[in-house]
Amino acid sequence: MTARDAQPAATRAGFFAPPQPASLAMGVIGNCAISALIDSRGRLVWCCLPRFDGDPVFSALLHDGEGASDFAIEIENFAESRQHYEHNTAVLKTVLTDTAGQSLEITDFAPRFPKRGRYFRPTMVVRRVRPISGAPRVRIRVQPRFLWGREKPVLTHGSNHVRFVGPESVLRLYADAPMAYVLDSRPFVLTQEHNFLLGPDETLAGGVADTAREFEQETTSYWRLWTQRLALPLEWQAAVIRAAITLKLSLFEDTGAIVAAMTTSIPEAPHSGRNWDYRYCWLRDAFFVVRALNSLSEVGTMEEYLRWLVNVVVQSGGGHVQPLYGIGLERELPEALVDQLSGYRGMGPVRVGNQAQEHFQHDVYGNIVLGAAQAFHDQRLLHRAGLAEFARLEQVGEQALRVVDQPDAGMWELRTRARVHTSSALMGWAACDRLAKIAQVLGRRDRAAYWRGHADGIQQRILEGSWSEERQAFVESYGGRHLDASVLLMSEVGFIDAHDPRFVATLKALETHLSDGPHMRRYEAPDDFGKPETAFNICTFWRIDALARTGRIDEARGIFEHMLAARNHLGLLSEDTHPVTGEMWGNFPQTYSMVGIINAAMRLSAPWDSVI
Repeated sequence: MTARDAQPAATRAGFFAPPQPASLAMGVIGNCAISALIDSRGRLVWCCLPRFDGDPVFSALLHDGEGASDFAIEIENFAESRQHYEHNTAVLKTVLTDTAGQSLEITDFAPRFPKRGRYFRPTMVVRRVRPISGAPRVRIRVQPRFLWGREKPVLTHGSNHVRFVGPESVLRLYADAPMAYVLDSRPFVLTQEHNFLLGPDETLAGGVADTAREFEQETTSYWRLWTQRLALPLEWQAAVIRAAITLKLSLFEDTGAIVAAMTTSIPEAPHSGRNWDYRYCWLRDAFFVVRALNSLSEVGTMEEYLRWLVNVVVQSGGGHVQPLYGIGLERELPEALVDQLSGYRGMGPVRVGNQAQEHFQHDVYGNIVLGAAQAFHDQRLLHRAGLAEFARLEQVGEQALRVVDQPDAGMWELRTRARVHTSSALMGWAACDRLAKIAQVLGRRDRAAYWRGHADGIQQRILEGSWSEERQAFVESYGGRHLDASVLLMSEVGFIDAHDPRFVATLKALETHLSDGPHMRRYEAPDDFGKPETAFNICTFWRIDALARTGRIDEARGIFEHMLAARNHLGLLSEDTHPVTGEMWGNFPQTYSMVGIINAAMRLSAPWDSVI
């Protein structure tokens, strides 16, 4: 996909267009250690260092105007921009054109490739700019800030680098452009290629241009080889590849954690106050990411994630497991407001940390077992799970049994009410069901019988407790009456046959009361902030899956095509879509939403043997 961004012509000399308003029309670059968001005019507006949940040293996404922190490469007399990813890679290309038809190309990426028996993934962003038509005049502006925008750096510089010294860290920018122009953001005529490498305060081993060129070649090669190994569906391959790369970028490879999104505090709806920090690892979201990549035969991410997951399990000691942790396994993620940042389009508050780490969300135990289950069945893995791992998972299962009928905050993390949520009990059933299957594979018939007995008992209680005769549907909690899209997971995890009349009736009720055209909201009952205004993208994808499973294939394909059209110009989705305006809201890019693209394509695609 490509995008064109244009503004009215301005021809007077020295005119540089003001930054465009914050938007989710952005691309993401990364290397499984850090990431950065680049807007459609090539402006780096968000980058946290030294890792995904670190200090946003570039934070213009959440605070534009005075004191904005960005890394911009601007063209004088801007006319239009086009943007695309290099084929099957995470290397982003932005072309800027001026009113005279002169143009330049910006290449953005974070280096990632194999080197000396491991993956080289420095905390570095590489930006390369070259003229492609005429000799356009450009302006380079590099203005990081530290401590969530509170501190301007102290600058020191040499002949080809500038150091940005903060109170707790130092960044170094290497450049082969005239350093005087870079330091003063002074316009100059672009007559040749220039390279910028922004990273830690370390000496560069080689020349700036040679290093940038080598890093781009190696990174491009890495991503193309990675995508070549994916087991793609016949249809929608470009969409699936982009989703898969985006999910891979969400892996923090050092520990194996998978973040839910790269951002904090993008509102779920305009002026809603529903602004949350998603730069952490939710066990629920991570399971869905692992399963989606597994469906493409990309099992490496699962193996990395299982390293992280086993530490979560051991740390819990067979007791309570939080719904989320920091990507370094941090338990404490205290939620605080950042007053110095005004928020996305001025829609604060900006939050760091997430109170949900204090919640009891009982679906987490099922997500742990589901996330690990394939490791007991898949003989391709370098480290196939066995009896020791099963013993640890049984501890998780026992905790699931202890809490399966207890009230919790539910998967939507309600902050002011607790109920026995159907979705939580469902995942308790899933934990027991998968443990029974694992035990069977391991030849532990006694344990298989034990877990099968508990699974059957939980299943019966769910079928009785969550069915509402009044609503003719499975509802969000035992004895409740409100509808919730999460019950669609009943069929997806194998709890109930999709053609069961109760599931078919539930789908019909959800479509009647939660759907806004092709979109689907999470639930109908007001929560702490009132009724949700936007559609939650993963719920729409759950609807697509349910439609396909119940035989309504044409409807499922139609809604899927609509969701593909709802992506931004680079094929990325955020958490929510406004059903009226079609605008994206919520944190970005959202792993849940990208998972939905993969799952729907795999479910709906025509088979390969139909064409070969």
